Amino acid sequence: MAIIEISNVKKSFGNLDVLKDVSFEVNKNEVVAIIGPSGSGKSTMLRSLVHLEEVNGGSIRVQDRFLVENGVYPAAKQIKQVTSRMGMVFQHFNLFPHLTVQDNLELAPRLVKGESGETVRQKSSALLQKVGLASKADAFPGNLSGGQKQRVAIARALMMNPDIMLFDEPTSALDPELTGEVLQVIKQLAEEHMTMVIVTHEMGFARDVADRIIFMDNGEVTESGTPEQILNHPQVERTRAFLNRALH
Repeated sequence: MAIIEISNVKKSFGNLDVLKDVSFEVNKNEVVAIIGPSGSGKSTMLRSLVHLEEVNGGSIRVQDRFLVENGVYPAAKQIKQVTSRMGMVFQHFNLFPHLTVQDNLELAPRLVKGESGETVRQKSSALLQKVGLASKADAFPGNLSGGQKQRVAIARALMMNPDIMLFDEPTSALDPELTGEVLQVIKQLAEEHMTMVIVTHEMGFARDVADRIIFMDNGEVTESGTPEQILNHPQVERTRAFLNRALH
């Protein structure tokens, strides 16, 4: 069953068409990896799912509610209801530098959901344990490695109990040796059947974790299929050329 439906989505910045008639679905408990060259519209597509970008046309529906329908957005309240079901993890962590790791996790549940002290504290402690950072609860982001910061960012997104997790190049700002620890956390979420959409340049990771890979190029979805189909038997010449560079 589709939990996200994207239909004929278009987005342009001035004269530049960044998304051209993009359509795809994401099913509940499915992990979808979006790959493709830089500038192909992958991040813009992901950001538009949480209303960080407004699209110019098409529809986005999440769990039977429209975020945008035929290019028209509903009232702010409905937008908030739709986007609150998704957690987003960015390339550059976006942690608050003046707050401890634990406070970074607890800020949104307290402010947005009005959750009380003890409940939030138990939840943040459990999530820090989950991402292997229980010992860093009182540390500040400036004292963490990039991999640790990204794991904190993942835990922070999970604090809001999202039904869907979105990752925008979660390892591209990291040194190769730190990438593995972040991918391991995402892998664990996949094993727990969290619905995820991951924009990534890590082909091995996409092969291991994704149920389906979508290839985007020049603002369009040019190919979609299982990791086996896309990575081993791409049908489109553009996909083949990209993979030849990415995999060798």
